[in-house]
Amino acid sequence: MTAVHVPGTPVIEDGRLVSTNPATGAEAGRLLVASPADVEATVAQARAASGWWAGLGVAARRERLLRWRSRLASRIEELAELIHLEGGKPVAEAVVEVVTAVEHLDWAARNAKRVLGPRRVRSRLMLAEFSAHLEYQPYGVVGVIGPWNYPVFTPIGSIAYALAAGNAVVLKPSEYTPAVGQWLVDSFAEVVPEEPVFAAVHGLGDVGAALCRSGVDKVAFTGSTATGRKVMAACAESLTPVLIEAGGKDAMIVDTDADLDAAAAAAVWGGLTNAGQTCIGIERVYAVEGVFDRFVDRVVQRAGRLTVGTDGTDIGPITMPSQLEVIRRHIDDALARGGRAVLGGADAVQPPYVRPTVLVDVPEDSAAVREETFGPTLTINRVRDVDEAVARTNALRYGLGGSVFGRRRAMAVARRLHSGMASVNSALTFAGMSTLPFGGVGDSGFGRIHGADGLREFARPKAITRRRARSLLPATTFDRTDADVARLVKLIKRFYGR
Repeated sequence: MTAVHVPGTPVIEDGRLVSTNPATGAEAGRLLVASPADVEATVAQARAASGWWAGLGVAARRERLLRWRSRLASRIEELAELIHLEGGKPVAEAVVEVVTAVEHLDWAARNAKRVLGPRRVRSRLMLAEFSAHLEYQPYGVVGVIGPWNYPVFTPIGSIAYALAAGNAVVLKPSEYTPAVGQWLVDSFAEVVPEEPVFAAVHGLGDVGAALCRSGVDKVAFTGSTATGRKVMAACAESLTPVLIEAGGKDAMIVDTDADLDAAAAAAVWGGLTNAGQTCIGIERVYAVEGVFDRFVDRVVQRAGRLTVGTDGTDIGPITMPSQLEVIRRHIDDALARGGRAVLGGADAVQPPYVRPTVLVDVPEDSAAVREETFGPTLTINRVRDVDEAVARTNALRYGLGGSVFGRRRAMAVARRLHSGMASVNSALTFAGMSTLPFGGVGDSGFGRIHGADGLREFARPKAITRRRARSLLPATTFDRTDADVARLVKLIKRFYGR
């Protein structure tokens, strides 16, 4: 029997990875699959190029990165159409993704010198005769393993910052969106044609594993928690440092003094944008008793107006076909355990689409509450107060982002969330803020992209001391005398013993 090819599922034909649209089956690209030897050769070429790239200096790198930024900005529509073709994402949402990536690229290029440049650091009493210096040096070659749900914005968060820090980059795009990844590499080569500073290797999971074992100096991974553990295990063999941005099950808390219209709009956007296929998407909502019913009504009204389909719609197809069964299982489990569907429900999964679904009164031990759904669904549960909401939010091992709506207590509540990020009276906005770090805790990973911390993530701190005078209190020498030690003890007691 001839195998049936499910649109959107990557296949390998004649040594090439074939990428297709999950809704129409239209081919988006054919990319040569890299063997382990190919991966090693690509990394070796990148390592040779990294010396040239680092040697350019921060000003020359900034100029080239800003040229790349301009190239992306001038071709927003072209890249958005490719994202739509390959992953099914609505063009308008793809445009927003590219625009946000452009802003991050601009910030990384403009701020690398300020954040990573050499500086003097204050000395301390014990070594007052020395000056202290700190600088940040590039790792060399950074391997980036990118996701399919945001194939431009998410990898750019590592690529742009790693390049700005002086590293070469080898990207392994998701097998579901390889054409977008190659487009990024090709557009960079148009403005930096001299050396292969930014390259790509394509294939399935074994190619990602080969990249981890290829001798790269650091790996930045975005994907599921389960795959993140495999990446860490592979990198542990060579003590290669890793940055892990894994799964999420982000919650929104709606307090009694919240603007309910704004909260409902943010919940619908945060939960259903990109068909819910967002690691920082709102999947759970906890609304305080006094506003629960009114909030649910507003969410249902907004979500019920959204259109679903291939072109010109609000919600596109589920990009990874296998995720459809996960979404179906979560909905069915929630309903079987006593939850109610106030929008959508058991019949919402209509491959390759899932219609917006809002579930209420869902038990906290159900899959829909505890596991990452990655679909256009929301669970909304009633709580007595914000303390109960915080407790339920923090009950999971995931800790990526979160949202709080309210006035008087909102900032205080946001600080109590066990997460790397939070938005107050908005949703997902921390991701677009290029000045802030992005990353999670617990099962959502560790390390940071974006902002100053994102630049430092891709550079090694180098500490240097330099003698500037003779030692008045010689301590770090065998030439010290008993009188020197006595004076040292007296001085330390005087300054620190009070």
